[in-house]
Amino acid sequence: MDKNNDMKKKVFNDYANMITEVFCVSKESLFNKTKQRNIVYARYMLHYLCYKRPMDITTIMGCMSDNGYPMSYSNIQYGIAAMKKKLRKDKDLSDAYKRIRTIYLF
Repeated sequence: MDKNNDMKKKVFNDYANMITEVFCVSKESLFNKTKQRNIVYARYMLHYLCYKRPMDITTIMGCMSDNGYPMSYSNIQYGIAAMKKKLRKDKDLSDAYKRIRTIYLF
């Protein structure tokens, strides 16, 4: 793996760790298939943050797979679009997004 991919992987894992704290979910649950709403939103937030970084969807797919939860391109794309809509309507999610983005500036 090249240095750029290593950097993207680190960013992904840093975001995942912050999301587990902000959403009060375990890292294990973040990377397990579940329809539990808070975990789904946490996962969508992870995809959205990475995508806005910017990180391409195939890189996000690889990072998800590396953490034990392979996902399709279309599922990640759906999660990004769903989170974009939710952020416009849900102040708590919007605040969480801003908090994570503020913490992880470089």
